[in-house]
Amino acid sequence: MIAFVSGPVATLAPDTAVVEVGGLGIAVQCTPDTLSTLRVGAHAKLATSLVVREDSLTLYGFADDDERGTFELLQTASGVGPRLAQAMLAVHSPDALRRAVATGDEKALTAVPGIGKKGAQKLLLELKDRLGAPVGSVSRAAAPAATGWRDQVHAALIGLGYAGREADEAVVSITPQAEAAGATPEVGPLLKAALQTLNRTR
Repeated sequence: MIAFVSGPVATLAPDTAVVEVGGLGIAVQCTPDTLSTLRVGAHAKLATSLVVREDSLTLYGFADDDERGTFELLQTASGVGPRLAQAMLAVHSPDALRRAVATGDEKALTAVPGIGKKGAQKLLLELKDRLGAPVGSVSRAAAPAATGWRDQVHAALIGLGYAGREADEAVVSITPQAEAAGATPEVGPLLKAALQTLNRTR
């Protein structure tokens, strides 16, 4: 198992970071929150989980061991693969997921693309004794403002599989919420609001 990668960031994409390790460029799939903390040329250390399929080897990267552990635990539930687990972490922090499961918060799970009401109910049952109790704050750290919340939310939505037009409309719909939050709004809550808007229109 590759437990982590450490090195300078070579490139960034909407859902991927390439980290240079020993002269090799290692592509790591990351959530928007994790990507927002990285900068090209800066050193990064990401906890990782390797997912092996018959036709692919995919490395998923996380800000810390808690995110990685939650990612792996989520996949023990039936019907949850790595992409859905990553989408869940794109919308909610590990502690927010633990809190949602502990309190039976079905609405929190249906905010994740790909999870409907029945799926949320099933996940609440399956994950109840696996994720454990919340341990800290559910809020995510504020993302650096340099890249702009609009670009980060838009890129995250594209990375989660939404069309450019859908991403544009979602960004417009959450602009009042972002402006009300001040000069440096947190990207995590805005992404969640954008996803909820998209779910209502589907």
